[in-house]
Amino acid sequence: MVNVEHETAPEALAFRDEEGNVNPTFLASVSEAIADGNAENLRRLAAPLHEADLGALIEALDFDDRPRLVALLGSDFDFAALTEVDDAIREELLESIPNANIAEGVRELDVDDAVYILEDLDEADKAEVLEQLPPPERVALQRSLDYPEDSAGRRMQTEFIAVPPFWTVGQTIDYMRETEDLPDTFYEIFVVDPAYQLIGTVPLDRLLRTKRPVKISDIMNEDQHLIEATDDQEKAARLFQRYNLVSCAVVDEAKRLVGVMMVDDIVDVIEEEADEDLKALGGVKGDEELSDTVWYTVRSRFPWLFANLVTAIVAANVIHLFEGSIQQMVVLAVLMPIVASIGGNAGTQTMTVTVRALATQELRRSNTWRIIRREVAVGICNGVGFAIILGTVAVVWFGIRDLGFVIGLAILTVLSVAALGGILIPLTLNRLGVDPAVSSGPFVTTTTDVIGFFAFLGIATLWFGLS
Repeated sequence: MVNVEHETAPEALAFRDEEGNVNPTFLASVSEAIADGNAENLRRLAAPLHEADLGALIEALDFDDRPRLVALLGSDFDFAALTEVDDAIREELLESIPNANIAEGVRELDVDDAVYILEDLDEADKAEVLEQLPPPERVALQRSLDYPEDSAGRRMQTEFIAVPPFWTVGQTIDYMRETEDLPDTFYEIFVVDPAYQLIGTVPLDRLLRTKRPVKISDIMNEDQHLIEATDDQEKAARLFQRYNLVSCAVVDEAKRLVGVMMVDDIVDVIEEEADEDLKALGGVKGDEELSDTVWYTVRSRFPWLFANLVTAIVAANVIHLFEGSIQQMVVLAVLMPIVASIGGNAGTQTMTVTVRALATQELRRSNTWRIIRREVAVGICNGVGFAIILGTVAVVWFGIRDLGFVIGLAILTVLSVAALGGILIPLTLNRLGVDPAVSSGPFVTTTTDVIGFFAFLGIATLWFGLS
């Protein structure tokens, strides 16, 4: 008997390590294949990756290797990966890819993903790419691109299944079996009238459990949650969240069915909106990414820092008013930053909760005054607690009994004002049509600093008879 040794293929490299990051060994292998121009080896490593993993690989690569990866992969490059990378990286890559290749790549994508990529192109390149697409796809993409940015129309998929109400369950099932051009993923059948206006939906599970002769009109849901194509994507996300939707019809102004939004799109919207709000509270533009250039980041952050400089000067002028008091009692200069710091943090806490409540529409006219009273009560309670703590610390630290009373009263004042300002300032800005997430910070900080310094130094000046 002859023993035949079979050569076994080496075990495939794991793409992610135990912490979920891109495996350094895998990254090194890809970088080596790119450096050697080894398209075959690169396809073996990168072509099978899921679009999210391919996007993570692109971000992990060096700047110069990214366009070379796209070029070496050629037709095997999944353009859906461009929806998974930072905006700056996507724009850089699109600049390096010929428009003919972009047109070929987006043809394989869902309309919402294709729109996500095309909207980053300038108008000339966008028109050139669209011109190279077949008429049906070009019309669908152009219609989505005509909707406002960040609207449901930009996020919707235009592939869906719509049937008339007089069809039977059997006809509908046969239609889906025989039609090749169906959406990749769908959860319900839309029922439309001759004008293509939506009159109902049929979930797939109900369709499959119903006998073939039954008419669609007998099993459809007539109660609808509809999204208008011009609605803001954040409004659509709240609808999904409120009613636990998996998909939802998108209609135009005439209530005609034009698309469908899926829960995976909504997850991206929620993450994007939360990311923008978080950055705005820190004074960072919503579109800033880690891949942005130094100069872009500087220009993005400078206005916010300048605003904070102006507010700091205002607070410094308050201190200057009590310069004589500080010279006579230097201990005031030691304790003064504590009062401002606690007040600033308290104001930021209330402001953050308020801005988020406004964004999610939890804070409305009907409950505004109740929330204001609640926040002021919280500020007073915290003020009493910290007045006792800090007053005791001041007496033990400096041995001046009256100093404990002065700083305690100042803390109570500033925390109460911080709570009031932290909610009233965002509410006022929101009523004026100004984004409270972006604009509240400097106003709240200025208010707490000015009130904190003025209360502490003013009370101390009067109590100790300073001039």
